[in-house]
Amino acid sequence: MSQKRILFTGGGTAGHVIVNLALIPEFQKQGYTIDYIGSYAGIERKLIESLEGVRYHGISTGKLRRYLSKENIKDPFKVLKGLAQAYRIIGKTKPQVIFSKGGFVSVPVVAAAKLRGVPTIIHESDYTPGLANKLSFPFAKKVLATFPETMQYLPEAKAEFIGAVVREELFTGNRSKGLSMCGFHKQKPVIMVMGGSTGSKKMNDAIRENLDELLQQVQIIHICGQNHLDPSIKRQGYAQFEYVSDELKDLFAASDYIVSRAGSNAIFEFLALKKPMLLIPLSKNASRGDQILNADSFVKQGYAMKLEEEQLTKQTLLESLHKLMEDKNSYLEKMASYQSGQTKEKIISIIQKHQKS
Repeated sequence: MSQKRILFTGGGTAGHVIVNLALIPEFQKQGYTIDYIGSYAGIERKLIESLEGVRYHGISTGKLRRYLSKENIKDPFKVLKGLAQAYRIIGKTKPQVIFSKGGFVSVPVVAAAKLRGVPTIIHESDYTPGLANKLSFPFAKKVLATFPETMQYLPEAKAEFIGAVVREELFTGNRSKGLSMCGFHKQKPVIMVMGGSTGSKKMNDAIRENLDELLQQVQIIHICGQNHLDPSIKRQGYAQFEYVSDELKDLFAASDYIVSRAGSNAIFEFLALKKPMLLIPLSKNASRGDQILNADSFVKQGYAMKLEEEQLTKQTLLESLHKLMEDKNSYLEKMASYQSGQTKEKIISIIQKHQKS
């Protein structure tokens, strides 16, 4: 029997890697040889290279912008170089199937897979598809959606609603370990603040400006993003981290509330863990508006509160957090009916169904 081989791709932000991190161990258990194509220096490299038994291949990648920039002249050449590199890597590693989580690095990989005759499954996490995935759809065998509303934006013949993939290890967190890691006690509730893998200066500033008042009532775990630590703040009840990987499950277990951006993978994890959340989506000035739609969907279903970034001030943050804590039981009641289901198993089944024999 020939060796089973699968190649994963996706990167640019942690959101384009998290689902891959959930799936890779399952394929390892089934004896697959696993390769990963990402960018040379994106966050995906650090996350994937921390896994045992996965070969990482870096390729050239260009950002495909919707706006005018001098870089737009260079980027098509970077993408073409990435296409040639991906074509060689796929030829060498001979995967029977490719799973793409999106991000700009995935475009040359999915195109090269089509040229090599290797079937690709794409997973779209957001409410509306990103540009990278839109460009990749024509080359894919199947496109999987996290939100049911996303189906209207996908190629009908290839699309399937699948739901969210949640990393199982997040359910194994230990509250006492998480509290101990932060030097916290059990007498006050804990708010976890996350500004995405790159951090959010505006969110970080609003939290730090409110520390005096907030720390009277709560303790705060602040995951503030790379290079956003403020070593001058040393307060009982306030613990800050640039980025957390292995211990994240324990910090989630220690947290009673979440303040976060509204990336799809993250908010579905908060929902599965039953954490009342205040979402501060990236504004349309800084994004294509997908996080706003993600947040709106959760607000509509009673899973979250939303605070627009344009309305984020010291005062509005404080008011929103007080309201979130007041309405905690209402959110928990709505979340209780949500089941994360067998999404991961369904995706694995779809991937295996489409792999070349």
